[in-house]
Amino acid sequence: IRAPFSTLKPWWDVFTDYLVLAMLAISIIAGTLLISTDQVVCLPVGRTSIAASGSLAPRPALGPLDGPEHDTTLVSTRRELSAANSRHPTKLDYQQYLYIGQVCYHQALPWHSKYSPYLALLHALLLMVCNNFWFIYPKTSSRIELFLSILRKCFQSPWTTKALSETACQPLEGNLGRMKPCSVQISQPGADSQVEQVSFSNATILDRKDGEQAKALFEKIRTFRAHTEAASLLCWVYVGQTLFKVAKLLAVLGYASSSAGTIAFRHVCQPGLGDLAGHATFSCTHSLAYILQKLLLSYLALVLLSGLVGVYTLYWLLRRPLRKYSFGRASEESSFRAIPNVHNDLAFLLHMADQYDPLCSKRIAIFLSTASESQLLEIRQEHRGDYEELRRQVRRDAWGRLELRLCALPALPQAVYQMADLEVLRLECMAEVKLSAKVAQMEALSELQLHHCPATMEPMALAFLQERLRGLHVQFTDVTKIPSWLYSLKNLHRLHLSSHLCSNVLALESLRELRSLEILLLQTKLTKLPCSMSTHLRQLCIQNDGTKLDALRVLKKMSNLQQLELLCCQLERIPPTVWCLTGLRRLDLRSNGIRSLEKGADFQRLAQLTCLKLWHNRIATLPASIGAAGSLEELVLSHNELDSLPHALFALKRLRHLDLSHNLLHLLPAEIGQLGMLQQLSITGNRIRALPSQLFACLELMSLQLADNALTTVPAEIGRLVLLSRLELTGNPLKSLPLELGCCLLLKETGLSVDNALFETLPSRLWLLQKCPCLACG
Repeated sequence: IRAPFSTLKPWWDVFTDYLVLAMLAISIIAGTLLISTDQVVCLPVGRTSIAASGSLAPRPALGPLDGPEHDTTLVSTRRELSAANSRHPTKLDYQQYLYIGQVCYHQALPWHSKYSPYLALLHALLLMVCNNFWFIYPKTSSRIELFLSILRKCFQSPWTTKALSETACQPLEGNLGRMKPCSVQISQPGADSQVEQVSFSNATILDRKDGEQAKALFEKIRTFRAHTEAASLLCWVYVGQTLFKVAKLLAVLGYASSSAGTIAFRHVCQPGLGDLAGHATFSCTHSLAYILQKLLLSYLALVLLSGLVGVYTLYWLLRRPLRKYSFGRASEESSFRAIPNVHNDLAFLLHMADQYDPLCSKRIAIFLSTASESQLLEIRQEHRGDYEELRRQVRRDAWGRLELRLCALPALPQAVYQMADLEVLRLECMAEVKLSAKVAQMEALSELQLHHCPATMEPMALAFLQERLRGLHVQFTDVTKIPSWLYSLKNLHRLHLSSHLCSNVLALESLRELRSLEILLLQTKLTKLPCSMSTHLRQLCIQNDGTKLDALRVLKKMSNLQQLELLCCQLERIPPTVWCLTGLRRLDLRSNGIRSLEKGADFQRLAQLTCLKLWHNRIATLPASIGAAGSLEELVLSHNELDSLPHALFALKRLRHLDLSHNLLHLLPAEIGQLGMLQQLSITGNRIRALPSQLFACLELMSLQLADNALTTVPAEIGRLVLLSRLELTGNPLKSLPLELGCCLLLKETGLSVDNALFETLPSRLWLLQKCPCLACG
């Protein structure tokens, strides 16, 4: 048995191994005796009986000579044969005795007397293999060897020594389980009996090389855990080998106990050699019968003891769930918390290792603890100066701010606090984050983003963020995970809250304490807005994920609101409270199932409205009152059911962006030419057959999207659009394109989107004219 596997050998396996060694010794001794000194000594006790034909008729060989009845029979047989021997002498030469002895050895002795030691040797070897099968089976031995190598590294790692030493030096501190530097008081002899306090910091206990090795060990254990928790092969193989071992021992015990009584010292043999030896019956003695019987009984005692050990092993395997392992006691006895439970093969290996030494699981627990890994990360960053490494991860966001994104780390790197110019800190999927007072060094920090990342902070850190933080993005799946310190950020300007709030509006009611909050973005499943919600907002965006939102009366109180977005709220109509927001500039009501705007539409009251988005609804008609929104510059009505456009729509003289794509329009009114400031027009995905010539009076057009309609021609007046830089015509039954496109000097080949076959009909000189404007359009 290989020494490295002793860690996974509980006492019953070790005891069985010793029993197997004793069985091997008994079987080898018995086998050696059989090979070296085993023999049968025979003497004649009668003569052969001559049949009528003169041939020999030997009697069957007699069984073993045991018992009083057999002794009486033997005495009578000897008396009868002594008279016959008076006429036939019994003297045989030495060679005849040897020959008769060999024949009687094979005929008169039962097979247990001759072969039981060899069977015992075979059974002992099979039991040895069975007791250690999971160590030699390829699919299990590889996992066991890897586990033992990891366990040895856990014992040898200085990080383990550090963790255990600090556990012994300091009691637990709350639920955080953070390890603190250990201090030792040393008394020096002398008159004053001075006491020195020696403090061991992280840096003196763990150097850089040891930290790198410990980090690699954390990664190796994480990978090994994912691999072993995916199956329970080790457990089933061990249970199978135990069942096979018990069944085999019971079988051996059954047949060997019945055969032990057949081993006897004296036997009667009738070999049928009367013509050769002159005698038909011989009395034989087996010289090793006594010792073989004693050895066999000893062997059976060992087999019985092994069977009892196997039954206890089965009881241990079945009385507790071995495919789950909890580190509850290890967490209580150590300074670490958040040690996850393990399952399947890894759990079984830890249960087996506990039978050898409970310290094994404690060593493993150190490298499974997220708190332990967090502290290791802090120490490693102190050693190798992670500031440069983190600095390389800083990027500019969409607003040009310096942003650092950290994902799936066990703890916040200490080097982050050294980035004085960092403006946005984004933390994602981190188990535990605690902001220390060092955050005050980040003077430029203005926004914090927490995505599935519970965070706590020290009082000094909270005081700093209350003064400096302007933006906060919090995303959680559970409303209870929203940090309570959020409601104390008195200078917070922008808040993006993403959580399954549902009907629980307590979190929103608490936001009224944020007096400086101006921008609120909610990605939730609300059914109503609280009446006491913050009323000094300038921008409110609610993404409700298809949940119907009612009780919007609180909007009347938001007199300062300038931008309102109600997305996927199942409104079915524009809420009446919207018309009370006279200062509103942007309104987005995407994906609400709105069918009509006729009832209660009062765009005249929204005199400052510049952007209106009603896309992805079911609007079939537009009211004439839409023309009263004289300040409107952007109107998005895509993905609706419009089949006509009111004339009042074209009274919006300031309109710059008009999106009518994916509707049911058959005709584009000629009044479109009245939109002299129009720069972008999209009518993609309609049923328009022809373009009115008045359209090309909109000389400010830069983007014209006409794809997926029924256009057969493009008017030559398109050449008047000298500012046109993007033109989409794919999905139309066009046969050719006008050469006047060459007058659109800003329309490059990359800005023109047409079918490939139609694109090839354009003359190559068209693009040459664009490169030489002096030759174009005469």
